[in-house]
Amino acid sequence: MEESKPKKRLSLTTVILLALLLGGITGALLHTFAGDSHFVDAYVVNGIFYVLGQGFIRLMQMLVVPLVTCSLICGASAIGDSRTLGKVGGKVLLLYLFTTTMAVSLALGLSLLTNPGRGLDMSRVDASSLQTVETVEKTNVWDTLLGIIPKNPIGAMANGDMLPIIVFALLVGIILARLGERSQTVSRFFSEFNDVMMKMTMMVMKLAPVGVFCLVGKTFATVGAAAMAPLIKYILTVFAALALQVLIVYMGLLFLGTRMSPFRFLRKFLPVMAFAFSTATSNATIPLNIETLEREMGVSKKISSFTIPLGATINMDGTAILQGVAVVFIAQAYGIHLRPIDYITVILTAVLASVGTAGIPSVGLVMLTMVLQSVGLPVAGISLIMGIDRIVDMARTTVNITGDAVCTTIVASQEGALDRTVFQRRSPAPEEASALRENAETETYEELQTRYQEEQSKRH
Repeated sequence: MEESKPKKRLSLTTVILLALLLGGITGALLHTFAGDSHFVDAYVVNGIFYVLGQGFIRLMQMLVVPLVTCSLICGASAIGDSRTLGKVGGKVLLLYLFTTTMAVSLALGLSLLTNPGRGLDMSRVDASSLQTVETVEKTNVWDTLLGIIPKNPIGAMANGDMLPIIVFALLVGIILARLGERSQTVSRFFSEFNDVMMKMTMMVMKLAPVGVFCLVGKTFATVGAAAMAPLIKYILTVFAALALQVLIVYMGLLFLGTRMSPFRFLRKFLPVMAFAFSTATSNATIPLNIETLEREMGVSKKISSFTIPLGATINMDGTAILQGVAVVFIAQAYGIHLRPIDYITVILTAVLASVGTAGIPSVGLVMLTMVLQSVGLPVAGISLIMGIDRIVDMARTTVNITGDAVCTTIVASQEGALDRTVFQRRSPAPEEASALRENAETETYEELQTRYQEEQSKRH
């Protein structure tokens, strides 16, 4: 008698998507057949759905301040100051920050053209959040800029004022890097506490199916199937912005910086993009990215072993695009008018926060919570976005790692560490590419980081 094989468990992505679908169907059915029922409205929609959905939102908000603070301190301390980084680090850091700025600006501009949130009245779903937003004090441009400097970092953390928190965390991280061995105890504390927050984030995300079901169910029970069209427009806007970032921004920079063929680059880099899309994590793609840049593009590992892990930490252009589109989507859905200074705040917050964004699935949602808070938008607005985040997450991870590779290739070209004869060779056969991918995966992220640190200590 043959032993029965253990059943494969559904992935979290699949469960979240099922929760989104079931929540939408349940909400639409309640809206159609029980819209006038006091019991359904009081005890199901505004009872069970509201409590469980808002409970999950509160868990997300709980993560924001400690996770952002620790991630940014660790990210900034790993980068260090310009003297430690050297010429290569300075160039790639500026490129990373530039592409992230372009990404969020592109997302905001495209969203203002497509208006993804028009036609969705979220104020009917969560009127309390809208009332809270309407009471937010509006300040002028100069007060907003001064507000970036924290008078009291602890007070900023208590109030959830994200830009002052980001500035303070970056300063702490840079100082820790400059102190070196003298700050090992403090650095270790933040590093270990950052690991704790990452673990907590993954634990909270396991509750995402319940939160998504209740949040989406409440939305559809209130507004009906009318929520579908804006949601589809949101997805298409995100994908359009991601495509433009790769085809226009990245490929334009690649051609201007190296005079290499963008089409050949994309064809050779396609296996890495496919791997990133399937894993939805930048960190897991690091070994394959480095190997592909060396074997297919001719980039020296002396450059890529430094710039690619650095990019997985601070270059989150796909995540910045999500944040830009989501801000416009949620503002329009709630009927909130954003001023030019609010868009500037979104750009600053997204760019600065990218320094410490972890390269793990769904962490972009936590960072989105932070961006929404920075301009006073209701966090409950991510209720619809959350359900389809993992679909978008796979695409934005692909953009993240492509940006890392392009910036690395440009810097390698400028530093004379690019073998163009390798780039001109034919791409490997499919079986060779598969073997390359398997070989790259044998080196874990931790092993790569250790090797990178050893190379850095020898260099300096």
